[in-house]
Amino acid sequence: MIDYRSLFDLTGRKALVVGAGSGIGQASAEGLANFGAHVFCADVRLDAAEDTAKNIQTAGYQVEAHHVDITQSDSVRALVERIGPVDILVATPSINVRKPLLNITDDEFDRVVNLNLRGTFFLLREVGKVMAEQGRGSIIVFSSIRSLVVEPGQGVYAATKAGVVQMLRALAAELGPKGVRANAIAPGVVETPLTEQIKQHPDWYRAYAERNVFKRWAQPHEIVGAVIYLASDASSYVTGTVLFVDAGWTAIDGRFEPPLPE
Repeated sequence: MIDYRSLFDLTGRKALVVGAGSGIGQASAEGLANFGAHVFCADVRLDAAEDTAKNIQTAGYQVEAHHVDITQSDSVRALVERIGPVDILVATPSINVRKPLLNITDDEFDRVVNLNLRGTFFLLREVGKVMAEQGRGSIIVFSSIRSLVVEPGQGVYAATKAGVVQMLRALAAELGPKGVRANAIAPGVVETPLTEQIKQHPDWYRAYAERNVFKRWAQPHEIVGAVIYLASDASSYVTGTVLFVDAGWTAIDGRFEPPLPE
């Protein structure tokens, strides 16, 4: 019989987590280390990456901290050259400007696209090349429920998250024959630095909680199971897909509950 527990074992594998300084990236780095991976914590804020690495190291796991600015291709390339081949990539960085499309400035549009889409492309290209050469690897990039459902004020962000999904699908087709898998995770509402401004508005915060089945926001650690699954051999036949971790948001979005007879 297959040892099914061992399918999730990441012992001996190297995982690069970009955005490891906070939120989902931090939780992902901790989770990957807990399952045995040697984790490279990378972030534009080196001090934040070092804090995450310090917590992981204290728990007795292998970890390193590195600086990277994914909006700069040279920075991404230098990071990949510095750490060498990896088996797992987890990319989480994103920004959002919540404004109606007609009010978005050129600079705001460029900032969102530059990080969310262009920066992600740089990571996919540089890490993908190395994984293709070594003949194995799992690429995991964070999309969002906004790749599928949207609301006023989220147009540019949603476009980048949908774009990320299409890049991942193309990459899965291109690198599958070389032994590399590429998938996306699409969370619902998660309490992270990106969503902190919403928490400052109780009505807004509650409204989002009401849009999912569980009537609450997620915590970063609740996304880690999806990361471990896609990083491990448990998902060896999974590529080119989007795993929604959204408490049923996309299943019931726009729901109307009619007065049905009991």
